[in-house]
Amino acid sequence: MHKARLETFTDGVVAILITITVLELHVPEGTDWESFAHLGPTLLAYVLSFMYLGTYWNKHHHLFQVAKVVDARVMWANLHLLFWLSLLPFATAWMGENGFAPVPTAVYAVVMVASASAYFILSQALIRVKDQPKALEAVLGMDMKGVLSTAAAVAAIPIALVAPLVSMAIFIGMLAVWIVPDRRMERALKG
Repeated sequence: MHKARLETFTDGVVAILITITVLELHVPEGTDWESFAHLGPTLLAYVLSFMYLGTYWNKHHHLFQVAKVVDARVMWANLHLLFWLSLLPFATAWMGENGFAPVPTAVYAVVMVASASAYFILSQALIRVKDQPKALEAVLGMDMKGVLSTAAAVAAIPIALVAPLVSMAIFIGMLAVWIVPDRRMERALKG
């Protein structure tokens, strides 16, 4: 099967998720800085989720630049990823509107773990497709950034229950790792 339809669908879903997430930002009731300051947690949660959605969109784009074909397993694995990403606006709103309270922050971490796991399942499904370029498996190899960020998100779940702001620092650290481009994909596209 050709991959273009799957890529286009995913692009559209991610764009909608970003839009839904920003709709949780409400205009302050006052006109002073104090009124704006009340948006702080909600705004921070939005920025965090925007960056995560952008990171997944970027990783997905690079993954499908190297992959050449898809099958039904890949389509279902992609939907699995989109399912977990679609919960991000809910988790973002709950966490932000409650000032990073323990349970909402732990739920946000659970969505992060599930999204990372779903992305791993998608990449493994892509590798297994008949007639896939061998370069894809070589490029994915041992994904240390993926392993480390998933482990960090797993650790953030129980930490959120006792120190939610430490979990927020973990989320920000995980993003910092992904802002640095993955050179493996770039090399595969050139080669």
